[in-house]
Amino acid sequence: MSKRDPFVLLDGRAAGVVRRLHSGNDRQLPRMLGRLARDLPALVLGRPRRADADAPERFEDAYLALGREQAAFCYAQARAVRARRVVEFGTSFGVSTIWLAAAVRDNGGGTVIGTEMVAAKAERARANVRAAGLADQVEIRTGDALETLRDLEEPVDLMLNDGFPDAALDVLRLIAPRLRTGAVVITDNVGVMRGDYAEYVSWVRDPANGFVSVQVPYKGGTEVSIRVG
Repeated sequence: MSKRDPFVLLDGRAAGVVRRLHSGNDRQLPRMLGRLARDLPALVLGRPRRADADAPERFEDAYLALGREQAAFCYAQARAVRARRVVEFGTSFGVSTIWLAAAVRDNGGGTVIGTEMVAAKAERARANVRAAGLADQVEIRTGDALETLRDLEEPVDLMLNDGFPDAALDVLRLIAPRLRTGAVVITDNVGVMRGDYAEYVSWVRDPANGFVSVQVPYKGGTEVSIRVG
């Protein structure tokens, strides 16, 4: 098997499910790009997109998943910090949830707490997680993450920040006090939507907020932030 195949990190059952889901995401990509056509000028110029209040409904059938190598990177980061409690903002159909849950299981056990605004998507995510054999490692909370994550237990070892960008900073600020020293926060779409994430990036790169943060080149730019204080 090719050394470049990211699915070698997973057992056969989980790998089979995420292969199918990543393929579904690939097939859907042209249609998703069409839905973003109205935002293209802002994306090209690095400016914030216009208000997207209808986004949950507009993307109710969308995977909005991490890329394969990007998801494998998240798995590896979770293994590196020996993550036992992981928080995921933006579960969608559960692609990244499966990768993270596999890492938690391989670390000896724990919980991935996912959040999803759309109830139908949360149910599909739960079904996909069950199919991957990882239900014991996953709890998916339905609703606004700023509400569903308020009672989160400490410590959090890793956070995947992959929900809608207008809430990314508020969710991180909510979770930050519960992140242990050395915890990792991985934020998707920072490069592609740099206008939307400008305030977020400025905040995580300000040493006063307790992070060391860099960008890695997945999907045009993924921010990786380490909790240091």
